[in-house]
Amino acid sequence: MTHTAIEITAEFVRELLHEQHPDLADHPVRLGARGWDNQLWRLGDDLAVRLPWATESADTLLRKEHAWIPGLAPRLPLPVPVPQRLGEPSERFPRPWIVTTWVPGTPADHAPATAAESADTLAAFLSALHQPAPEGAPDGRDRGGPLAEHADGFAELLAEAVGLGLIPDPDAARAVWEDAAGAPVWSGPPLWLHADLHPANVLTADGTFCGVVDFGDLCAGDPACDLAAPWLLLPEAAIERFHAAYGPAADAATLRRARGWALMKAVVCILIGHAGDHGRPGGKPTWGPPGHTALRRLLATASH
Repeated sequence: MTHTAIEITAEFVRELLHEQHPDLADHPVRLGARGWDNQLWRLGDDLAVRLPWATESADTLLRKEHAWIPGLAPRLPLPVPVPQRLGEPSERFPRPWIVTTWVPGTPADHAPATAAESADTLAAFLSALHQPAPEGAPDGRDRGGPLAEHADGFAELLAEAVGLGLIPDPDAARAVWEDAAGAPVWSGPPLWLHADLHPANVLTADGTFCGVVDFGDLCAGDPACDLAAPWLLLPEAAIERFHAAYGPAADAATLRRARGWALMKAVVCILIGHAGDHGRPGGKPTWGPPGHTALRRLLATASH
């Protein structure tokens, strides 16, 4: 992670707006969040400014959202941040940036879904999103392709987590992974994917989901990548309800691959949570609990 050398402040954001979108410059500006790729600044009550700050790839991801999300958003049953304006690189800030709609809610790593109907809400969202993508749709950053290509990376993650004493049954975890990686690959058309549905990118209110954010990894590919989400996001005993509501119904091979994606995401969340618990850079204590919950559920499906 390489943070930009430019200090981004509310006044700095206002200056950028004055330069390129002066009609928005008088709106109140306040910090919303700092993510892996971007800083998010609230702009009044209904808008937000996203500026890349931590990764070189963030520029491309913002331009991708600006190009594709306005066409996808109208068909989605949950609010998503829709790009309204594009800021071009300038002498003041040499990277692109965007103004989007603001989506209210609390990230699910801070306020998990508790209502059983959240399974229906998530299923409706993914059913609407998972449609064939057009020619020229973006490829993913190591997401949406064959799960087996991640075998070495998963083995390293698992070894790290086992070494820290964070995996109660490593053999069961390996069994889940091997079953998932050995499932037949996706043979259907590439479908639109969010591809980054971890708990910090899904918002909740009143016990259910109320929005989905950060489409920087939007891509076309195997829906199993997104179908990992129920294992990390849903309350107890809601995963079968999700699968019953999601359509077209996923076949057995897709559900097997989804468990592998979910296991990999769970281990990542556990490691990031552990780093947060110990005050290490990049750590987020709130990511540990959903990771451990998903791991427990997945290990229960293992066949030794």
